[in-house]
Amino acid sequence: MTLRTKFLLFAAFVHTLLGIMAWYLLQENKFLFLGMELVILISVLVTVQLYYAFFKPLKLIRAGIEAIRDKDFSTKFMAVGQQDMDELVVVYNRMIDQLRKERVGQAEKHFLLEKLIQASPAGIILLGFDNQVESVNPAAERFLQHKAQVLLGKHVSQLPQNWAKELVHLSSGQSTTFRLHGTWTYRCHRAHFLDRGFQHYFILIEELTEAILQNERQAYEKVIRVMSHEVNNTTGAINSILDSLQYYTPQLEPEHQPDFEHVLQVAIDRNANLSRFMANFAEVVRLPQPKKAPKDLHTLLQRLQRLLQPQLEKRHISCTWQLASQPLVIPIDEQQMEQVVLNILKNAMEAIGEEGEISIRTQLNPPQLSITDNGEGIPHEVQQHLFTPFYTTKNNGQGIGLTMVRDILVNHGFTFSLSSEAGLTSFTVKLQPLA
Repeated sequence: MTLRTKFLLFAAFVHTLLGIMAWYLLQENKFLFLGMELVILISVLVTVQLYYAFFKPLKLIRAGIEAIRDKDFSTKFMAVGQQDMDELVVVYNRMIDQLRKERVGQAEKHFLLEKLIQASPAGIILLGFDNQVESVNPAAERFLQHKAQVLLGKHVSQLPQNWAKELVHLSSGQSTTFRLHGTWTYRCHRAHFLDRGFQHYFILIEELTEAILQNERQAYEKVIRVMSHEVNNTTGAINSILDSLQYYTPQLEPEHQPDFEHVLQVAIDRNANLSRFMANFAEVVRLPQPKKAPKDLHTLLQRLQRLLQPQLEKRHISCTWQLASQPLVIPIDEQQMEQVVLNILKNAMEAIGEEGEISIRTQLNPPQLSITDNGEGIPHEVQQHLFTPFYTTKNNGQGIGLTMVRDILVNHGFTFSLSSEAGLTSFTVKLQPLA
């Protein structure tokens, strides 16, 4: 039973008693009856005034409570000229102003934080209580190579590829650094924050690839320049001496001339090979930025296939083509991309050796190139170092082929991966620049 109902019942009971008393007085004395009627009338007026005096503030409080419940902080009350009522109005209006300021401030902070998260170059994964993905920003989508719709609701252990392996056991406050596909290096840090008394976890992802590649490039650029300077100075002086010796060779006795000429030619050839050896290293340092223009990748692939056809036939290697139904036109530096594809195809041929198959596949949406061979495969421990400068498993290799491939693709903004499983080695290039 509400307070209003109790008040009305009490007023009705009191005035009923007064009415009964007035009826009895009517029997005894008409003048007393008239006095009682006057008392009843005054009592009714006082009761009505008390009713409005008591319940108008309650009505105001109820309206204020409804406004707060509906999160409407724009409603304010006017003073009515009643001291108690006006004090209540002042307190309520002050409280509403404070709540509105705090709400606006919180909304502005939340909006700013959301914008910062969306624009951040670092990937951010917000996690729920059970390590379920609640939100990812565009940078995290790019790193994981999956859209937010695919990632939301998944447990950390269900994230793509090596991400799950690296992040599932990462504790709050800890960091880990790892490399994907031998090139892309990431540092992940897990932390938490409090929201309404509960801990919420998030993972911050930083890509270190560009910084590491830049440091590597600067390091081996200095080394190569020093080596090239010393080798060129030395070979130049030696070649000058050898040329002089060749000039005097005809003056030797006839029986010594063939041996002397042979020794000189071996020295000259060795010097030339050493110069070419250093030139190959210098090419990595002097790699220019790509000059992109729309080109059909299918035309480039077919041109390289005709170039390598004699070697393919000699090794009894067949090519299987699975090209997209329409031309794959993308902005590339044709000369540099030709060098990339040529290196990949040559590596595939060397992995096969004799009698094998190379599969070349393209797709339009998203644009992608895959070159797969059924050669010997690549051990897992070797895969982690393939794109490291000067790392090679070949007896006469220099370790600069895949380094050049890496640098060209990174300069184009393309992501790539090299995997070797179940007897198949596949090099995949996503021909869409990173956002």
